[in-house]
Amino acid sequence: MAVYSMTGYATAQQGGAATPAAGDSSPSVGVEIRAVNSRFLDLAFKLPEELRSAEPALRELLTQALKRGKVEVRAWFENRQDTASRAPSSAELQRLIATQDAIHTWLPQAQPLTVANVMELTVRQPRLPEDMQERVVDVTRHAIGQLLEARAREGTRLAATLSERVAQLRTLAAAAAPLIPQLVAQQRQRFLDRWNEALGAEGGAALASSDMARDRALAEATAFAIRIDVAEELTRLASHLDEIDRLLSRGGEVGKRLDFLIQELHREANTLGSKSSSLELTRISVDMKVLIEQMREQVQNLE
Repeated sequence: MAVYSMTGYATAQQGGAATPAAGDSSPSVGVEIRAVNSRFLDLAFKLPEELRSAEPALRELLTQALKRGKVEVRAWFENRQDTASRAPSSAELQRLIATQDAIHTWLPQAQPLTVANVMELTVRQPRLPEDMQERVVDVTRHAIGQLLEARAREGTRLAATLSERVAQLRTLAAAAAPLIPQLVAQQRQRFLDRWNEALGAEGGAALASSDMARDRALAEATAFAIRIDVAEELTRLASHLDEIDRLLSRGGEVGKRLDFLIQELHREANTLGSKSSSLELTRISVDMKVLIEQMREQVQNLE
């Protein structure tokens, strides 16, 4: 199953031929769908009044096809009859003038008729066909198919980017793992050197306590090792990365799960940095946070 982005655009039109067949006066119908990221599925419709009755059917189609995203649907129709080219007759104009005069008798402040008003009142728009709602639904179904294809293409690119970041995080984790034993060994030797210097300064009388001093140095080194140990964090980080790979391979509605895993990755990287006792480990922690933040931005666009 593909990984879908929440961002996409699609448009479809039915009966939009530039030169319709003779006698074919049915209007053409068009639908445009724009989608961006959102925490939930948020649908907005911009429909002319003549197509408003189709909104429940369009909403059901989109709800079945999409899970998340802010989606705007715009539909329109174009009449093929050029009704605007017909001028009103003299009788129609006389009737409008008489009506206007009668209105002014009672409402002197009423605005006079404009050309647009006259055209609207005299030129009748052709009646829409009875199957207009079915046609709008059919066109919307085609547009949704195109939208899903666009979202799948974008989702594939986002998944590839996330996989690259996962691989980079694994490389950083592998570089961090051997640093801890090295730091522990260095710190242990540093403690022993300090105790040996202290014993040497006290002279031979202190030789009897050398074993106790060595034990104390080893205890200090052990406490230091426990304090800076990040093996647990690296293990959890590897587990989260495995889960991200699994979700990307499975596909489908993975955005919310990935968003949670990104938060967990950030927590492990923070802990890694707080336990750092070397510049190299600090650098690795910072590099991890940069990669995780880049992943967060990509995951926000996944359905």
